Amino acid sequence: MSEPNVDRAEIIGMTSTQLKDWMAALGEAPYRARQLHQWLFKHRAPSFDAMTELPRTLKKILEERASIVSARIENIFISSDGTRRYLLGLADGCEIEAVFMPEETRDTICISSQVGCPLACDFCMTGVVGLKRNMTAAEIISQVIIVLNDVYGAGNPTPHRTNIVMMGMGEPLLNYDNVMQAIQILADEDGFAIALRYITLSTAGIVPGIDALAMEPRRPRLAISLTAATDEVRDRLFPINRKYNLDSLIAACRRFPLGPRERLTFEYVMLDGVNDSDRDAKLLVRLLSNVKAKVNLIPHNAAPELPYRSSPMQRIMEFQKVLTDAKLPSFIRRPRGLDISAACGQLAARHSATE
Repeated sequence: MSEPNVDRAEIIGMTSTQLKDWMAALGEAPYRARQLHQWLFKHRAPSFDAMTELPRTLKKILEERASIVSARIENIFISSDGTRRYLLGLADGCEIEAVFMPEETRDTICISSQVGCPLACDFCMTGVVGLKRNMTAAEIISQVIIVLNDVYGAGNPTPHRTNIVMMGMGEPLLNYDNVMQAIQILADEDGFAIALRYITLSTAGIVPGIDALAMEPRRPRLAISLTAATDEVRDRLFPINRKYNLDSLIAACRRFPLGPRERLTFEYVMLDGVNDSDRDAKLLVRLLSNVKAKVNLIPHNAAPELPYRSSPMQRIMEFQKVLTDAKLPSFIRRPRGLDISAACGQLAARHSATE
């Protein structure tokens, strides 16, 4: 798997400690590193020239030796519901996608962790693309900076809470080190200051990655893309299930440490005639019986390339009633950005002159 050829240091992929060490190697004092850190992450400065506290000589050195944002906007698609889908170009010509979903009291940014995805889940457009490479921590962080600066302008604070969900292109736990580095940067109280409880990592079920995440002293919320309650169905939908079956996945979920009020989120994409019967609902209740769980029921977001359609809303509500009667908390997720292919499972960095 190839990695990008970066000539200049990707400083937005550095923690505050790493940035301090990098600046010290340039002969700069620690307070200059603190200033740079503030400009990068708190003010989201688009260029070194915008960093008014830094002397001109230092700005010139930084321009020669470092880069800020490691992606650029290729196109923006805006939905009738306010959702924005960003097609972003990386330095090596690869393309990824990110999504911005505004609400009255919070914004949610769905970001990618890999260029494409290796898991080939049968109902997801990203799986059609395949995997090209892992993203660097700087490329992951770039998505957040680009989206916030586009919506609110560089240097302007966000008017309310920002949620980060790693549910875009790729499997985060297969790019573990870069993803955890990015999460540490996003949660830094002197920078973005996004609380870990507002960062969610979604996995298709990489059991060693779940166990590794469980050992982290500071970790985001965990969501499991489940979508089936039997190995027979899940093997077809998630090829990774043949390696980490439901028994091993649920066992990892049971030993995952949770706070007193915390629950694991299980995402269940509703596929007409595949996994949406009352029997499937009862099997799901049984599967999660010993897990502190809540279930997000997600209407499938169809695409011409995929052989599935969403369960009718009436069927989804009947499915949910089985869960509710069994006292398993569940929610029906409202699709966002369907008219711009920005909904869950639709990201594929596809574009054309007619879009």
